[in-house]
Amino acid sequence: MKIRLIVGEQVAIATLYDNVTARDFASLLPLSLTMTDYDTIERVSDLPRTLSKQGAPEGMAPVAGELTHYAPWCNLAILIKPRSYSRSLLPLGKVDEGLPILSRPGPYKVRIERVAP
Repeated sequence: MKIRLIVGEQVAIATLYDNVTARDFASLLPLSLTMTDYDTIERVSDLPRTLSKQGAPEGMAPVAGELTHYAPWCNLAILIKPRSYSRSLLPLGKVDEGLPILSRPGPYKVRIERVAP
């Protein structure tokens, strides 16, 4: 499933992975969030609720551009740079185009919505 992440007048496009956690995230859309900096390599925001972990891996080593869910903090994390393995970090999707739009220093507002097929 394709989603758009809108920051001001700019749009990034991402593809959600085919897993239970990503489908649960999609069920929250459309969603407006405020992204903040975390550890200089992530932009994060709290989600309205924790997403399903059914069948999810115990963690992952994300690459730049991955959309993830950090279950213990109930947040969305967009990776600006790769990072080492992190337990409880769950894969949601990958930015296809527009990562520089999402890489700007926070805080900034983003609206996330489905792209019509």
